[in-house]
Amino acid sequence: MSPAALFSVVLAYFALLLGVAWLTSRNANNDSFFIGNKNSNWMLVAFGMVGTTLSGVTFISVPGAVGRDGFGYLQIVLGYVLGYLAVAYVLLPLYYRLKVTSIYHYLDVRLGRRAYQSGAAFFILSRTLGATARLYLVVNILQATILDSLGVPFWATNLVILLMILLYTYEGGVKTIVWTDTLQTTGMLLGLVVCTGWLLHRMDLGLLDSLARMEAAGLARVLTLDVDSPSYFWKQVLAGMAITIAMTGMDQEMMQKNISVSTVGNSQKNMVALTVILVGVLALFLFLGGLLHLYAPLAGLSGPGASGDKLFPAVVMGHMPAAIQLIFFIALVSALFPSADGAITALTSSFCIDILGLQRRAGLDERARTGLRHRVHLGFCALFLVLVMVFKWIDSASMIGVILKLAGYTYGPLLGLFAFGILTRRTVRDRWVPLAVLAGPLLCWLIDRNQALLFGSYKLGLELLIINGLLVMAGLFLISSPARALGKTG
Repeated sequence: MSPAALFSVVLAYFALLLGVAWLTSRNANNDSFFIGNKNSNWMLVAFGMVGTTLSGVTFISVPGAVGRDGFGYLQIVLGYVLGYLAVAYVLLPLYYRLKVTSIYHYLDVRLGRRAYQSGAAFFILSRTLGATARLYLVVNILQATILDSLGVPFWATNLVILLMILLYTYEGGVKTIVWTDTLQTTGMLLGLVVCTGWLLHRMDLGLLDSLARMEAAGLARVLTLDVDSPSYFWKQVLAGMAITIAMTGMDQEMMQKNISVSTVGNSQKNMVALTVILVGVLALFLFLGGLLHLYAPLAGLSGPGASGDKLFPAVVMGHMPAAIQLIFFIALVSALFPSADGAITALTSSFCIDILGLQRRAGLDERARTGLRHRVHLGFCALFLVLVMVFKWIDSASMIGVILKLAGYTYGPLLGLFAFGILTRRTVRDRWVPLAVLAGPLLCWLIDRNQALLFGSYKLGLELLIINGLLVMAGLFLISSPARALGKTG
């Protein structure tokens, strides 16, 4: 299919998103933007969150990594399941009991204003870096497969896509994103199923035959029992659990959609449904990755241009028929927008509420609050534009590794703050909290840089997030004292 035809599909998809945004944002106000007026349908939220959770990184990087790691990602997925259950039955009841708009309000109630601001600041840093890394991955593929041949520069592609996202999130916020995420998840899963089916048909394989071939090729290995390996089973499980608790349960973007559901019971149903769907979808992505690696030698694909993140696009664009290329691009664009739309909305919400104190400013009327929110929204879009260009300059071979590394440093403080608040009853000296929170990532960096000296052959992997959280907890313990009867909620 020609680049011009594929580009027209992208524009048509965007027009559909704008139509959904127009329908859902009529009569929207600040409550619609921040928490969807507390009347989101839990089934829509659950299904739509699949797309947000996976994004373009899973769509491209997880299949591409099968050649290196086999099905080892399932170890992390097991940790995800445990993490989602903890979010559903520990954190969600806490947020609903406090009736929060921003989940970092819990830190204000439990630990104090500096802890609240520190948590919000680390969320803003974490989500900004993670979302722009995800966005870069998919924009770069669109650029390489369509827009380079049309003579469009990368910066222009980046600018236009962010303007598109700005247009359909500007008014409706969460109220709109609940619906657009549902549409985008549908598009992503359609591409996954169709591409998997085509590869099975092309190689004349059934499900059991293909798994046997993957096993023979060393692509289906799951367990890593070498304690020194970064992929050791228990490290992956515990890290997966910590990643989910921190990157979902302590992340305003993910929780903003959950707390837009009317009751905690329905929000818990949403989280359990998300867990079940997500496990099935991730297993299918790994299966697709195995098929791609079986097919690549048959199609004569080899070298850096057909490995890692580049494998899936290379197979689709070089060997699949035009109709499936079209479906792939619908899926790719569907994976692109959840990488940024919910992030920009949540970042706007957190910055307005947690940093600027929008809800505490009694002198501002609804119109003034809306104007301030619009300016912040525009500011984050501009920041995303700059950071995507920075990732283009860096250009890593596997963005999922970059994103998980960033998460280890930036979500660790959130994990430490929330865990300290929930697991202890101690009172912190509020003014020293930012120092304790910053010390954790700094010490983690020093540990990471000196692994060989400290641990010998043992190699740190995703457990860096847990270490970071424990260091922050230790720092908070040092600046705390036994609880006094201050009416705190824990």
